[in-house]
Amino acid sequence: MSKTVYIIVGPTAVGKTSLAIQLAKHLKTEIISADARQCFKELSIGVARPSIEELNSVPHHFIASHSITETVNASVFENYALTITEKLFETKDSVVMVGGTGLYIKAFCEGLDDIPAIDPSIRKNITEAYEANGLIWLQNQIAEKDPAYWAQAEQENPQRLMRALEVMEGLGKSILSFQGQQKKQRPFTIKMIGLEMDRPILYDRINDRVLQMIADGLEQEVQCLLPQFSLNAMQTVGYSEWLPYFNKEQSLDQVISSIQQNTRHYAKRQMTWFKKDPSVQWYNASSLHLLDTIIANI
Repeated sequence: MSKTVYIIVGPTAVGKTSLAIQLAKHLKTEIISADARQCFKELSIGVARPSIEELNSVPHHFIASHSITETVNASVFENYALTITEKLFETKDSVVMVGGTGLYIKAFCEGLDDIPAIDPSIRKNITEAYEANGLIWLQNQIAEKDPAYWAQAEQENPQRLMRALEVMEGLGKSILSFQGQQKKQRPFTIKMIGLEMDRPILYDRINDRVLQMIADGLEQEVQCLLPQFSLNAMQTVGYSEWLPYFNKEQSLDQVISSIQQNTRHYAKRQMTWFKKDPSVQWYNASSLHLLDTIIANI
């Protein structure tokens, strides 16, 4: 019998975690998170980490597994997830993976493409310019020079944006041109399960979830992390929006509105990414018999 990894994808707040737990229980297996921020032990409320009850109901991997001081990227995730998968397949026929970080999932399924070496001075110049001019400057550079990448980028992530700009300036072509050239063959079957819902409903869920994060103590969580805000892990939706508030430049309501808006934009970019993958079987996350329908199709 072929070993299978079931990968649940879709936008933030669509209900991926709940479905993953239900499916993992049905398959009597474990879950690998494919979320670029939930892996950090210092981040909890702002990254919508699964609850203690959820984490205890099914074994999870790549949740609170690393520190924000560590370098975690798609390559790190690829190696981590493949190692866990191989170990789980010693006693199980299937594994559930769930998350919304498209590049991490792509790395796991296909491997990463090799990008030629680039003159280090280019990265140095970009880094210095970013530190002098800020994130908006960097965003504008990418939007102007690599609009195709900008359309699906993590627009609040300076490390990814600087890397894309480095490739464009150093090699004269988009970082997207190096993606999908050589797909590695994995020794197991991969089945992609996509969750979607009507945009107004999803956006209401996102707005409500941000309010719940505030009620759960997001402000206090961020305040404790302020000394580490220069780290790449902190340049993410739910955290980066707080600096103007703590600098007394914005009100709490303005921060909440910014997080909601940026999260909605992120969800839209996630859908753009996953909709390009023809292997994804899409399901309406609002369906009353979602799990039964998925089980019937796998």
